[in-house]
Amino acid sequence: MPLFGKSGKLFGRGSAPEPTPPTLEELLAQWQTVSCEDHSLQVFTPIHGEPPAGCVLFLHGHGRQFLNKNSVFTELLQQHNLTAVCPDGKRSWWMNRLCSEFSTEISPQDWLLESLVPWISQRFGITPPHIAVMGVSMGGQGALQLSFRDAARFPVVAAIAPAIDFHQLYGHGLPLDEMYESLEDVRQETVVLNLHPLAWPRHQWFCCDPDDADWFDGAVRLGMKLSSSGILHERDLQTRAGGHTWDYFNTMAPKAFEHVVKGLAAYERQPHQA
Repeated sequence: MPLFGKSGKLFGRGSAPEPTPPTLEELLAQWQTVSCEDHSLQVFTPIHGEPPAGCVLFLHGHGRQFLNKNSVFTELLQQHNLTAVCPDGKRSWWMNRLCSEFSTEISPQDWLLESLVPWISQRFGITPPHIAVMGVSMGGQGALQLSFRDAARFPVVAAIAPAIDFHQLYGHGLPLDEMYESLEDVRQETVVLNLHPLAWPRHQWFCCDPDDADWFDGAVRLGMKLSSSGILHERDLQTRAGGHTWDYFNTMAPKAFEHVVKGLAAYERQPHQA
């Protein structure tokens, strides 16, 4: 019989007990509302013993629904030890165009690049390419727009149900009407017409429900254009889970995070210097 018994814990010997996993209530309490240059942000910091593995820059949809009350996305952030920053972009479509709802001085895209990314670096010590861009609906197309504009800084992107053909909403009394002069002006700025064969995000993934009547065709066209241009990507245009709804967004979230984690792992992160 072993000298110290089966447990091996006499005189304090043996392994420490496993920490109790945080409850959902504790995880949701990790969300904080802060601001960056007068723009509101929802920020999540995982409960973990080690520094975050990266940051998810999450761009919301037209309905401006954030993740601070979303248990699915929150638990995935905790599971993968990722911090998250969710800025309020109003109904700007996250474009490089002035939108008075957002700001009369800087476009949402320029603000993300010039203000928010440095803010993330200062607060969390996380810099591109360790900031993955993710979004749903309006934010999904915004994530693709941002990553294609600056693929070297944002090589990891995941878009859930991206509203690719958002030009079809022009003329419906939305902020798009003041941002652009015509429907054709909007169409010319859709991501399908702005792909660069030599400068594209190396880890891109998008999905769309075949029952998503408004946005599925645009996702199909994007996939066809990427394939014909020889641009590597991953896509899921088969899974059905409720159309353009949060049921679908939540269903596809694990796949989106799996892609993000794999993409971030391709870039070795240097320790943050205080």
